[in-house]
Amino acid sequence: MLCLKSYNKYNNKCKALIAFCTLLCFCITQSITAQKTDFNTELETTIKSRPLKYKTLDSIFSSFERDSTKMKALANKAKSINYIDAESYALNALGNIYRNVSLYEKAIETHKEAEALARKINNIELQIITLNMIGVDYRRLDLVKPALDYHTKALDIAKSIKTPSSDIKYSIAVSQNSMGNIYLVLEQYALAITQFNKSLVIEKESGNLLGLAINYQNIGFAYEAQGDLDLALKNYRRSLDYNTQINSDIGKVICYNSIGQIYIKQKNYSDAKTMIEKALKKALMLKDQFYIASSHINLGWVQNELNLDEDAETNLKKGLEIGETYNLKSSVVEAKKHLSDFYSKKGKHELALLNYQNAITLEKTINNQRNLRYVNDVIIQFENEAKNKQIKELASENEVVKSKLERNKKIFWYSMLALTIIGGIIVALYRNRQLKQEKQILTLEQDMLRSQMNPHFIFNSLNSIKLYIINNEKENAVYYLNKFSKLIRKILVASTEKEISLEDELDTMQLYMNIENIRFSNEIDFKISVDKGINTSNIKVPTLILQPFIENALWHGLSSKKGDDKKIRLHVYKTAEDYITISVTDNGIGRKQSEKINRDKLLKRKSVGIAITRARLANFSKSYTSDYTIDVKDLYDKNNDAIGTKVIVNIPVTSNF
Repeated sequence: MLCLKSYNKYNNKCKALIAFCTLLCFCITQSITAQKTDFNTELETTIKSRPLKYKTLDSIFSSFERDSTKMKALANKAKSINYIDAESYALNALGNIYRNVSLYEKAIETHKEAEALARKINNIELQIITLNMIGVDYRRLDLVKPALDYHTKALDIAKSIKTPSSDIKYSIAVSQNSMGNIYLVLEQYALAITQFNKSLVIEKESGNLLGLAINYQNIGFAYEAQGDLDLALKNYRRSLDYNTQINSDIGKVICYNSIGQIYIKQKNYSDAKTMIEKALKKALMLKDQFYIASSHINLGWVQNELNLDEDAETNLKKGLEIGETYNLKSSVVEAKKHLSDFYSKKGKHELALLNYQNAITLEKTINNQRNLRYVNDVIIQFENEAKNKQIKELASENEVVKSKLERNKKIFWYSMLALTIIGGIIVALYRNRQLKQEKQILTLEQDMLRSQMNPHFIFNSLNSIKLYIINNEKENAVYYLNKFSKLIRKILVASTEKEISLEDELDTMQLYMNIENIRFSNEIDFKISVDKGINTSNIKVPTLILQPFIENALWHGLSSKKGDDKKIRLHVYKTAEDYITISVTDNGIGRKQSEKINRDKLLKRKSVGIAITRARLANFSKSYTSDYTIDVKDLYDKNNDAIGTKVIVNIPVTSNF
């Protein structure tokens, strides 16, 4: 009886599972049918309207461009009705699909077929785009010569167009990026960075995040090659940020590998291993053998550094196997070099030497002298053509100037005189503006000093110390008199400086609070905390910039509060690379209650310290990439009762220079 019940229970579960699978299959079938119907609708509409521009075709079929079946259908349909523009577009998309799965020869063949069609119908825009795609195919195979030929040809055609479209401008940016990669091959890193920056200008104008990601990646590589690991890492992270925004998995793989390599060189092996494992996971998902090989090699490299010998050898050999299978010469070179290091570390010197010799031999075939000379000649030829064009234009202009020189001599001299006068006026205005700015800075510094050296503060502080003397509290009197003298000296020294270290500023605030606390019978619990990793001696801030905020916390927040639970917390931390953040938090009565009390007073306390502070911070921020911010937050408990105020000041630390 028990067996029969178990059987019935099992049978019911099977029936439920079969029903679920049937439903799931139905849903998948419906989804595929819907996608197919959607594509077929777009295809039929496009065939009827026959748009010719690449951008229009891309806007219609971009969501299907990674589906080889649909792109083949588009190519065949377009070919059957002699719609060459769409056929060329579809072939380009297929070429990209082949390249992304490491079928480079098939990608080149398909892209060349697309280029021939574009040339046949004289579609310049499509022709430029296709030439650049062929160049990328050859670059993946480390064949610099044909890659250069196609990129240079694309650039020449694009440069010949007087009013280029946004897509052609993008193609120019691609070509300039490629020229930058050529300079990288020649180890001319400064020239490479110049080319990448030219490409960045176009990408920023068009808002092309993919182009920005690619160029920042290349700039990072140039800095890494020069040994500047910090700048390289900064640019790699920028590239990763843009790739994340556009959700480019290939871009993420490249960035993960590059950042991982920097971490290895910085001996940060744990983070390097994590980063490279992420790269390998995504590369395997994409099935791109080029990046799979690179990820295996990098993972083997870091595992070797971590003494994970078995895993290291497995991954290095796997990267080598993929490189040899798909003719990825640069991957083979890298794998053999790291295997040489691995075997040398294990004491297998014969294997180490063999792998090293094989790597060097293959590397020479990639970067042989003839190949480099060819690349150099192409660059010189390209630059000479540009210079010759400029010389011809200048010569033509010179002839025009000579023919009109006599007739326009008087106009020339009058123009020179006018320009001299205008120049003098501009210089005078600029100097006047400079003097005004200097005067404003001086006024702010004087106001600041007057604010800190407030007579009431000095008088009250001395009175408090005098009270200790009267009460015969000699130790307290000496202690606070010493603190007071140090504070006055710091304020006077600070008045001669525009900026000081944050460390000195914090010391001054501690002294200030020690003196002010006398008047509060030392009830104020004042503490300064600095997060780990922040070197306050290297951070510059305007002098005495925090005093107004602490003064407000004292006199507006805590002076009217009853009881002895009075706290001020000054916290230094970082939330962004370009800023140092300082918060001043009190547990006083809050701003609303303070304003009400101030309104009811006959003698109102007027504070201009915050206004002066804002003006000084604004002037200080002019020398930095970012502006300052001040944020004041009212703090409430769960019953919505005021429990204090928090002031957050973001001071820029990344200089423009």
